[in-house]
Amino acid sequence: AVLSIASRPDCINEDVLALLKELNLIKPVWVELGLQTSNEKTAEFIRRGYKNEIYERAVRELKKVGCKVVTHIILGLPYENKDDMINTALFVGTLSDAVKFHMLYISKNTDLAKLYEDSKFSLLTQEEYIDVLCQCIRVIPKNVIIHRLTGDADKKTLIAPMWSANKKKVLNEIHNALKDRDVIQGEKLAR
Repeated sequence: AVLSIASRPDCINEDVLALLKELNLIKPVWVELGLQTSNEKTAEFIRRGYKNEIYERAVRELKKVGCKVVTHIILGLPYENKDDMINTALFVGTLSDAVKFHMLYISKNTDLAKLYEDSKFSLLTQEEYIDVLCQCIRVIPKNVIIHRLTGDADKKTLIAPMWSANKKKVLNEIHNALKDRDVIQGEKLAR
């Protein structure tokens, strides 16, 4: 059994690290951090609230006290292209012990919903999501654990993409694509 804690990189301070170090002596501690993207312009646009260097420092400090780090990535953020998403996977793969992939979804009563409804950006189709996910997996080192391949929103508040509401179908499509395309984790990294 492990203790899993979710936090923001900018909340990891000396007191938190001391407590995590102490807890890690009792049982293994995994800390989940929501990076979402390594693109600083996108991070500012989504109001992430911290720069990549804060994430990098948090990961280093957490590892110093013996914690494992799981990083969340969102694929399909507004105005990002495929290269931005793959670059985020590459960035995370050099630092994190594990990764959780999510697709961007739009929920009711959010700033993102207003922007989406005003047609300011488009969402990835299921096929586009699976394609970029496959490309990201190919640049994640083999020693990095992939905890999640997709996320899901509360169906009561989901506006889009509606294809994401059927998680079992999405996971089956991802599985089929990984098999059909012969995707191997880390295969695109320089040896």
